[in-house]
Amino acid sequence: MPADPAFRADPTERTDAMNMRSPASIYVARSLPAALDALHECGSAGAPFAGGTWIMRSPIRHEVHKPHYVAIGKVPELTAIRIDADVVEIGAAVTHAALASALADFSEFDVLATAAGRSANPAIRAMATIGGNLSTSGFAAADCVPALLCLDAEVDVCGRGDQERVGLERFLKIRPTLEPGRLLTRIILPRRDRKTAHARLPLRKSGDYPAAIVSLAVSFDAAARVQTVRIAVGSVEPVARRWERLEAALVGRPLDPAQAAEVAAELADEFTGRDSVDMPAWYRVSVVPSLVRRAAVAALDA
Repeated sequence: MPADPAFRADPTERTDAMNMRSPASIYVARSLPAALDALHECGSAGAPFAGGTWIMRSPIRHEVHKPHYVAIGKVPELTAIRIDADVVEIGAAVTHAALASALADFSEFDVLATAAGRSANPAIRAMATIGGNLSTSGFAAADCVPALLCLDAEVDVCGRGDQERVGLERFLKIRPTLEPGRLLTRIILPRRDRKTAHARLPLRKSGDYPAAIVSLAVSFDAAARVQTVRIAVGSVEPVARRWERLEAALVGRPLDPAQAAEVAAELADEFTGRDSVDMPAWYRVSVVPSLVRRAAVAALDA
């Protein structure tokens, strides 16, 4: 539970405990149905609470807390990671640190293990959750989002009594308009023969969050030419996205890091960088080609 005195913990399992009397209260759900019931009853006045690394900093962003939160960190299926022969399933409340550790020995997921294991700082990684990373529309610098995009991730989104599976690209488009009470519960990753890499350029001042991110997943044919490739760029624009024009330019030829960076420089004008207090928009765009080169080098060395 957070130490902030603005929050009052309510450990009751019953959903009628959602008749809360004071603002900024927390209901601790111990099963997924209970969590979904509570979120449904709260409606727009409530929100899920997992690691809390974004919510607890709301005052810094001049945002008010929700009247009610539903803590989901004790729901077993939301904190589980299942690794099978053809798929990996990750609960939405899995922390970055736990995710990096679980995937450390699976080279096809180097991109995600690196993204989770190097995001922010150790204290944040021990608390921040993968589902929170994906669900927070206002956090443009999330490391795991481009990593998951290049892995062709899907997500399960649940409400009271229903479940929908959607591709991550679509989820990123619809997440600001999701109805209150709906919860991202699981991330699903197909297993494939591929090499992956994650390159980021930290902000000069804090070092916690990246100015730009490039995530890459590539497979090769028998002649060592690029057969399939997925490249995602994060932190440059408000929402991470695939770089499909660069992907198309690399298919059918050997992966040459210097050449890939040259092509990226030619195509970089399709990005509209975001301004921030930390750096100007043009700088974010200007460093992307060098990150493409770094990601290609790392993938070849994997």
